[in-house]
Amino acid sequence: MTTIMLLGPSLGAVSGVSTHLNQLLQSALPREFRFVLFQVGSEGRGESLPGKVWRLLLSPVLFLIALLRERPAIVHLNTSMEPKSYWRDVVYLAIAKLMRKRVVYQVHGGALPQEFFGGRHLLTGLLRRVLRLPDAVVLLAQCELRGYRSFDATLALEVIPNAIDAGLDAGAKPLAPQRPLSLVYVGRLVDSKGLFELIEAMQLVRGAGVAASLSLVGSGPDEAALRERVAALGLQDTVTFLGQKFGAEKDAAWRNADLFAFPTYHEGLPYALLESMAARTPALLCPVGAIPDVVQDGIHGVFVPPRDPQALADAIVRLDGDRALLQRMGQACRERIESHYTVERLAQDFRRVYSALLASPAL
Repeated sequence: MTTIMLLGPSLGAVSGVSTHLNQLLQSALPREFRFVLFQVGSEGRGESLPGKVWRLLLSPVLFLIALLRERPAIVHLNTSMEPKSYWRDVVYLAIAKLMRKRVVYQVHGGALPQEFFGGRHLLTGLLRRVLRLPDAVVLLAQCELRGYRSFDATLALEVIPNAIDAGLDAGAKPLAPQRPLSLVYVGRLVDSKGLFELIEAMQLVRGAGVAASLSLVGSGPDEAALRERVAALGLQDTVTFLGQKFGAEKDAAWRNADLFAFPTYHEGLPYALLESMAARTPALLCPVGAIPDVVQDGIHGVFVPPRDPQALADAIVRLDGDRALLQRMGQACRERIESHYTVERLAQDFRRVYSALLASPAL
């Protein structure tokens, strides 16, 4: 059986890449390929600063040993266009190519390559050389494909969107025009997700005489500042902080919500969006990153401009008055996931990529 070595964080870490790795390992692919995981990065580890330094120094050596021991035909490197990940993973990519391995270089979001080094020509030239090393560069979105092609038309590019286990269909949510509109946010509590604008919007909604609530599911570095803003606006009875939720508790948060509020400034392809759509919860969000690949405005959700509390408030008020539209969008969301974003489709896409690389001439 052909061995494929996956590089990424701990399978137990709370991250999109960990979710992706678990999906590959739980799909039909392990019946055809032997997967081994080589853990990189700090996600899912508990370590001191000296331990982290020691790991960074030792990890490339351990990776080389793992290549010699496991003899993978393909190294599947999961990275992102963020400085920390990029510089760390360049080392693994170089080692894999020196060992004459076929490499799948999967980019989980981040900056486009022409923007990554802010116009610094030498570093951008180095990045171009790095991106030519893999046998396949896998991206999440069509907008990324266009950006990478304009950066270097010779790159071996593939687009494979994220996917989820859609689970059992709970069916259409009942129309409840007499109940206050319930919004939920699921993700990291950070400014770049548009959460401060969302809180401002909730105040505007209340000022318009519409009763709506917002539940924030997750944690993050801006949680204290968000709580302070909620208190300053007197929204404690409107905005609730629920902390991290997993499994059945997260599923319940989706089921109990009428609308997923996600006005992020920039994004790859968020798993939270796919989860919300699988649960028939349409989204209020900004058309950034891969989101327009998944969501059609007015069909699966409603687009608003980034950093615009008034646009958010206007959309919430409008949707509060049109619960039938919310129900129709919820049905369309479920159909979209079942037709395009299942784990089965993800497995088919990577089976195709792996098989093509294995059929290519020996290195």
